[in-house]
Amino acid sequence: MIGKNLEKIFSLDGKVIVLTGATGGIGSVLAKTLASVGADMALCGTSIKKLLKLEGEIINCDGKAKSFELNIADMESVKECVNRIRQEYGRIDVLINCAGINKREGLLDVEEDTYDKIMDVNLKGLFFLSQEVIKIMIKAKKGNIINMASHNSVGMLGGCSVYGATKSALLGITRSMAVELAQYGIRANAIAPGHILTPLTKITWEHPDRSKFLRQRTAMGRPGIPEELVGLTIMLASDSSSFMSGMVYHVDGGYLAGGSPWNYDTQY
Repeated sequence: MIGKNLEKIFSLDGKVIVLTGATGGIGSVLAKTLASVGADMALCGTSIKKLLKLEGEIINCDGKAKSFELNIADMESVKECVNRIRQEYGRIDVLINCAGINKREGLLDVEEDTYDKIMDVNLKGLFFLSQEVIKIMIKAKKGNIINMASHNSVGMLGGCSVYGATKSALLGITRSMAVELAQYGIRANAIAPGHILTPLTKITWEHPDRSKFLRQRTAMGRPGIPEELVGLTIMLASDSSSFMSGMVYHVDGGYLAGGSPWNYDTQY
């Protein structure tokens, strides 16, 4: 009985979910887990070889997935990819914007080429890919968008000026989507991961100074892992969150709450 009730509330069975950045450290975990609870995954990314490998892993576990090559910084590629997905499925129920890039360097060290690359992927590409998907959702009079934000959407670390700017702007885009698209039965929310351990962030968590800095400022005293983003993602992608829109949800181990406390008197 419990299993059936949970399935009724949170099931993604039959939902077509488009996931950008599907082969990344976070994206690949989301892809596999969402497929495991019934989603039909449209996997989007730059490397068709990596996408097909991920697709095979999902299918081998009795999930459903198809690969779609996408260069999100190229507007023609964006339109072609979304059109191929539309032709394949006929609809898109959920869009998860997970693709993103960063280059850690000081604000004064950023050159125009680096600025443009980060902006094109994290903001411009996301905006116009969403635009193409929304056109399909409007015709269906329903849809659901989940934007992957960041701790840097509201808090900053050194060397993240351009990345932080894109992630801050993403919250504004999410609110705009929620306000403008509600009339079409479309809602939009953002997930802001804290400091998650992935192959790309491993170097930070192994750095003696930066790791200490992050652990001291995270109440739980440790990095998160991609699997800890899954529960919230399933809830937002499912119909259980049907009255939730325009919000950002932080999964950060207590970082924004204030980090580790100073010493205080207690009988425990």
